[in-house]
Amino acid sequence: MLKLWNQEAADWRLALRTETEGVGSRLSVEADGKTATLWVGLGDAKTVTAETVRRAAAKGIKTLKGLGAKTVVLDPAAAQTLLEQDGVDAMAQGVALALYRPRSWKTEEQTDMTLYMASVLPSDECNSLTDAICLARDLVNCPANHLVPADLARTMTETARTYGVETEIISAEQARALGMEAFLTVGDSAGHAPCLIVLRYRGGAPDQAPIGLVGKGVTCDTGGYCLKPASSMKGIKGDMAGAAAVFGALLALARNKVPVNATVVIPSVENRIAPDSFIPGDVIGSMSGKTIEVGNTDAEGRLILADAITYALRKEGVGRVLDIATLTGAVVGMFGFTTAGFLCNDEAYCTDFMEAAAVSGEQYWRLPAFDEYRKMIESPVADVSNVSNDGCGTITAGLFLEAFTESHPWLHIDIAGTAWVDSPKWEYQTNGATGAAVTTLYHLCKAMAKEA
Repeated sequence: MLKLWNQEAADWRLALRTETEGVGSRLSVEADGKTATLWVGLGDAKTVTAETVRRAAAKGIKTLKGLGAKTVVLDPAAAQTLLEQDGVDAMAQGVALALYRPRSWKTEEQTDMTLYMASVLPSDECNSLTDAICLARDLVNCPANHLVPADLARTMTETARTYGVETEIISAEQARALGMEAFLTVGDSAGHAPCLIVLRYRGGAPDQAPIGLVGKGVTCDTGGYCLKPASSMKGIKGDMAGAAAVFGALLALARNKVPVNATVVIPSVENRIAPDSFIPGDVIGSMSGKTIEVGNTDAEGRLILADAITYALRKEGVGRVLDIATLTGAVVGMFGFTTAGFLCNDEAYCTDFMEAAAVSGEQYWRLPAFDEYRKMIESPVADVSNVSNDGCGTITAGLFLEAFTESHPWLHIDIAGTAWVDSPKWEYQTNGATGAAVTTLYHLCKAMAKEA
């Protein structure tokens, strides 16, 4: 927790300034005999955004960490002058995210840096969002043997209840009674039982239909009988980053008492190999009544999301639907590790989403949904196939999910490239989970509150 500096001794001061203030290089150091100051250049004052400040502050604090700084005073004066409270918040968040460390099972202790703010503290909204991003990172970074579906459910429900969020866990037996065959086809044969996690935040009017946030919660994804290559196995613990994103966004909404209704639905399973695991060529049912031909058992995420979307629509009465998942490797081929792809069937919804992304600073790109792409998931033996018969893997994965949205406004986000980085792409990232989409989803829901 950041505190205001009371003029006690500090090793370093971290400050920002624009080119017009005489920055000769991006990083420079000045010393007054007591406290050294690391200056970080922001560039032209006319082009500075919150994202500029966030990245600059993160670069500065990582530099100071490398220099062995123990106590640092953050000076947000320049950021505050340019962007007011948003600048202060961006500086504080950039520093916090850059210093994030995942939970470690090492026996040696790690020392923390002591941080102060020179004049003004970040807002409560900034603090809650930063905490939510770090919590999402914690969940995605957690080894699969320490986060089976029951662990994920327990962690989420216990945390959510502290902020007045209503929680419910749908067991495998209850899901079977609901006809959730697609969900159970993936999770039933794993050693750890699947569950459907439902979290309800009611901050809006009683008659306001909640937005449905559906996040993929595969805590371990071997690929099933379509086994992943060894080179891809290290990241299989993070196939629940979509679940982490919707959970983090909902917590931030609840902590800030945003006047909106939002329901999170998370299908949580393990995708493992067992004698009775599903195989390519199987034809299965779903809660919607549609039949699905299985073309690839490593395309399991869309199966569990299909039933979760149906549950959100029919049992929770959501209006708009948003699903988010680490769904396809193909999206990495398109956009790398800095941009997520999305599909949307409603122009107003798409506009709201892109405006939320502009506030968060995250990068998204809308993908086309032409009719010829829908033909690629047609099946000769079922209503729909879970894989394309002619490429376009990211688009067709999203269109598979559209088939279960029952004509509701719908938006699908594929964060397979942005949820995890082996080395940071932005200065405020660390190796591993990024906490992708938490902030964007929060601002999307917050904008809906203003519209209501």
